[in-house]
Amino acid sequence: MSAFLPDFPHADVIPSPNHGERRDGMSADMIILHYTGMETTQAALDWLAAPESQVSAHYFVFEDGRIVQMVPEARRAWHAGKSVWKGADDINSRSIGIEIANPGHPGGLPDFPDEQIEAVIALCQDIIRRHGIAPERVLGHSDVAPIRKVDPGEKFPWERLAAAGVGHFVEPAPITGGRFFQRGDSGPPVEALQAMLALYGYDTPVNGIYCERTEGDVAAFQRHFRRERVDGVADFSTIDTLHRLLKALPPQESENEA
Repeated sequence: MSAFLPDFPHADVIPSPNHGERRDGMSADMIILHYTGMETTQAALDWLAAPESQVSAHYFVFEDGRIVQMVPEARRAWHAGKSVWKGADDINSRSIGIEIANPGHPGGLPDFPDEQIEAVIALCQDIIRRHGIAPERVLGHSDVAPIRKVDPGEKFPWERLAAAGVGHFVEPAPITGGRFFQRGDSGPPVEALQAMLALYGYDTPVNGIYCERTEGDVAAFQRHFRRERVDGVADFSTIDTLHRLLKALPPQESENEA
């Protein structure tokens, strides 16, 4: 693909050939954040620009805060893969993907530099303003593809983004003792937990059985909203944090909550 004018005025352009039309005339109403998960930043950038990779993102954010745009926002970048949120299964057609240079779990999950996070915030603020994206639709790859993906990881500072008006977040409840649910449990309390996860947006089965998928969705939720312990066990801290997140949603999103 030839060069294009960036949608974000502070971005340089390095075009990727890996993109297509958004399905059914969809426009972006989500932002999906990723880490690159590769050994070096340059290798990740090269891979996103390589035709044979069949992957891409709209934006790439370097550790020092530099931003590159690789795909025009009007186009469908190939970043989310097989993903679901609130019943929608073509996340690529309705999202803008941002790759954040970080080796991730394979590289020991290093901290994200302050300059990089500030750049991500500024970029997201601009995208949100131009597209009218709701806070609760700024998500991690692990939210829309639990089990399969774990990025941007439990060190990503979602609370910093939320304080700047990017994303939906509440202070997680402290980890204490008490009753919890885990793989193999079943019954109405498990079904109620699944219903809350599904109401928030996860593709959780509501069948009253704490299955592998439920465990994976709980872990994905913890990785974003209760990062102190990511174990897939629905303890009081996890359930209370989920409940307060639902309560904090705008009325049109939470009016059907039980």
